[in-house]
Amino acid sequence: MQRRSDSQARSAQATPRTRGAGAIPAAFALVAAAALAWPQTATAATYKWVDDKGVVHYSDKVPPEAVTKGSQELSKEGIPLRRTEPVPTPEQRRAREAEEERKRVLARQQDEAERRDRALLASYTSEREIDLSRQRALATIEAVIESATHYSEQLAKRRAQVEQQRAGYRDKPVPAVLEREYEGLNAELAKQAELLQQKRAERTATANRYDADRARWRELSGLGAGAPAAPAATPAAAGNATRSSAR
Repeated sequence: MQRRSDSQARSAQATPRTRGAGAIPAAFALVAAAALAWPQTATAATYKWVDDKGVVHYSDKVPPEAVTKGSQELSKEGIPLRRTEPVPTPEQRRAREAEEERKRVLARQQDEAERRDRALLASYTSEREIDLSRQRALATIEAVIESATHYSEQLAKRRAQVEQQRAGYRDKPVPAVLEREYEGLNAELAKQAELLQQKRAERTATANRYDADRARWRELSGLGAGAPAAPAATPAAAGNATRSSAR
């Protein structure tokens, strides 16, 4: 009986300690859960957004109908944290794309202008060199124009002869070979007329380009408008330069 009483006494003493040990982790669990839940409540974001009527709203989340209109996230002190830009409309997207394309075109034009300036300074050391190049280029075009003009005159003379022959047949059938020649002369004359038109336009464009190069070269070289210009190359000098280059 005495032994049983001692055992019961020891069990009675151990029970409070066991209960106390289990209560401590439970208390820690409650504190941890509260700690995890507290920051979410304390730092909950506030959103500022504007509706279709222009009214400013503040809420803990942006409603679905306002998601595409943009919003601003604020801290609990009202300090802006981050901003969500509104989704652009199709018109705004097109305008933005057009502006970006315009900037790309301007950038390409600027790069091309700088490249031409570098090439211009590297190609010529004086205005006289530009004038000589101008004369040579124009002389080459003039030679083609002169040749095409002379050839066209010959074709016109031959066509006049063929027309006279065709007229001699009167009511009789014109030979097929004569008709083919007549058609070929007309086609070749039209071809030469087109060539002459192109070369005359090229002559004007070439002269204007060299004039612009000359003016730009003076500008890049630091020669102002008031600086005396070098005398232009004479046709004879250009011809000599062309013959020298050919040799």
